[in-house]
Order: sequence, then structure tokens, then C-alpha cells
Amino acid sequence: MKGDPAQTGFQTRAIHAGQPPDAATGAVTVPIYQTSTYAQHAVGESFGGYEYARTANPTRSALESCIASLEDGRHGLAFASGMSAIATLCYLLRPGDHVVLGDDVYGGAYRFFARVLSEYGISFTLADLTDAESAAAAIRPETRMLWLETPTNPLLKSIDIAATAALAHRNGAWLAVDNTFASPYLQRPLRLGADFVLHSSTKYLGGHSDVVGGLLVLNDSDIADKVAFFRNAVGGVPGPMDCFLVLRGIKTLAVRMREHGRNAKRIADFLRCHPAVARTYYPGLPDDPGHTVSRKNFASGAAVSRPDLESAIDEAGFGGMVSFLLKDAATAIAMVARTRLFTLAESLGGVESLIEHPGAMTHAGLAGSPIEIDPALVRLSVGIEDSDDQIFDLAQALVS
Repeated sequence: MKGDPAQTGFQTRAIHAGQPPDAATGAVTVPIYQTSTYAQHAVGESFGGYEYARTANPTRSALESCIASLEDGRHGLAFASGMSAIATLCYLLRPGDHVVLGDDVYGGAYRFFARVLSEYGISFTLADLTDAESAAAAIRPETRMLWLETPTNPLLKSIDIAATAALAHRNGAWLAVDNTFASPYLQRPLRLGADFVLHSSTKYLGGHSDVVGGLLVLNDSDIADKVAFFRNAVGGVPGPMDCFLVLRGIKTLAVRMREHGRNAKRIADFLRCHPAVARTYYPGLPDDPGHTVSRKNFASGAAVSRPDLESAIDEAGFGGMVSFLLKDAATAIAMVARTRLFTLAESLGGVESLIEHPGAMTHAGLAGSPIEIDPALVRLSVGIEDSDDQIFDLAQALVS
């Protein structure tokens, strides 16, 4: 890419960062380097540092360079899944360390902290990180990390990243932010003081429900080397085809996120006025409790380079996730089974619309935990189909 990549726009970097034409053939798209090992000039003299594919692969390197650029970070690391990224990062923790975990967190992340790390002497406290006093009260002398998602899953709470980063650093702790729901198009946590940014690249970055992967971005070179060592030692790496698919998805991330956001806002407006809906959760609604904080966080995203910041945030949108409450569990379970365009399925972030019942599906593992999921809650991953068709489908499914 000609010029300084740091001075180019988000969409330009999404297409070109880390992805120059192939030096050997001129291929415009990064090749899928489907190999497990690499020839060497001589003992200790490799071609460009590639020796064995668990350690490094050129397709993976391109993806890592691209996501680092999009998150305004120095180092990107790719993993076999989002949970692999979380687990590998947590090798930085030691027995006796403590983590403050947001109280509305992905069920898989909670399961990992509660049922895996706890077996190794690493404790955690759940806290409402939307409330500064609750967040501060959860910190202990042994707190090593604060962990948050924003918007959260599934209630779409918005947490002030800059304020939480300042709190963590005042107490000698790291801040890790799961940026899966927003993507770097809407917000860039490193700009706001976060130490680590994680993604399930299965979701919006891949964008087509055809790949599983995870990504980590950070600035500290020493920690990046340490985490890369852990990844190589443990082996949770993505294959070259997985990396290729995520790179392909990222190329259209900006245009997809705008369309996801436009459709989600229309649907949220529809749901909030529907007599069967008790409450709608969407940070793009002006009266949503997290709307102001979302605008603050999203000012770090693609809109940051625009002089008309506020209108740029509105144009970028507030993401494609919407949740809503019906009157009871039976009504919610019946409703999600009646949709025709929205597919009843777990996951999110693809071009197609999905609907699910968090209490019985993605967050079923939280049963009996301190995190309560209302059994009347429904979660939507709003795709990029025609919004009139999406609303028609929800309207017919809401009629009992």
C-alpha cells in the first residue's frame, strides 16, 4: 500500500493493511499458504522467519497485521477461536491473582473463569461495570485484570472504556476489552486506554458464518512476545484457510456494519412500540441507558477522523445486536420458533439474521450462576437483508 498506512482511512486499511500483492506471483489477494513446514536456506536460516506453521504462517501474518492496523495497535495475534484468545491471554495470570469481570458477560467467558481458572487459584468478582462505585468496590489488592465487553452480551449495556481503563491502571491492573459486538469500525479500545482488545473473529470480522477464530491486539511488545510464546507452546492457532476467510470478511466490514446498524435501528424502533414487547435493549435508541456512553466509546472508531463527529457516529450506527423482553419464557420460546427469515441459531455477526433465546441457548451454561438471564429475553443478530422483510418476519412471529 502506497503511503503511510497509519494515515489512510479505515476502509482502505481493511482492504490493504498487511496485504500487498504477493511478491512471488503478484496475486492481489493474499494466498492461502496451505503448508505445515517451510524449507530453510541452511540450519538456522529460514525464508522470512517461517519455519513451522504452528509458529507462523504468511496468511496468518497478513491477518495479524491487518487487525493491528484496524485497532490502532502495534501487535496482532490470531487464534483458533475467541475462547482460545481469552485462554491464552490469561496465561499472564498467576495463582492468587484476581480478575474483575463484568456482570453481563458472554457465557463461555464466565464458564472459563468460573470452572477453569478457579481450579488454578485465580479468583474473580462479578461487578456492574456501568457503575463506577461498583467497579471500584470490586477491586482488591491482588486484582490483576479488569475484563469487560461493551456492548455486553446479551443486554447490550455500554461501559465507559476510558474511565474503566483509568480505574484499572490506578490500581496496577490491566484492562481487557472484548470488542466483538462493536468491531474496530465502531470503537477502538486501545485509543481509550485499554491494554488488550479481543475479538471472536467468527462474528462481524468474518461476517459470513463460515469460520471460527479469535484475535488479540495490544501495544506492549514484551507482553506480545510472551503471549505469542504461550500460543506457540499451547498450539491454539488458526489454519490458513480460516485466516483467509477472516481477511476476506474484513474487506467489507465497514459497509456491512453500516447496514447492520441501519437495520438494527429500524427494528429497535419497531420493537419498542410493539404491544407484546416489554422492553427493548439497543444502544442506538436515544433513551437507552447506555446511549451516551456508547457515543463516547464510538467516537474512537472510524468516525474519529471526521470533522462532523456526531453525525459520523450516527452514520456508522450502533451495531447489529438487539435484545428484547416478552411477557414470559413460554412466549419467548414460542416466538423464536415462528420466525421465517430470522434463523433460530446461536452465534451472531453474519450477513444473515439470527434469533435466539439466550437463557436456553448461548447463555444456558449460566444456570445456577450469579448472572441471571431473564427467561423472557430474546436476542437478535440483525443481518443485512431488506429491513422491511426483517420487520415483517418479526411482526408475524410476535402475533400469538
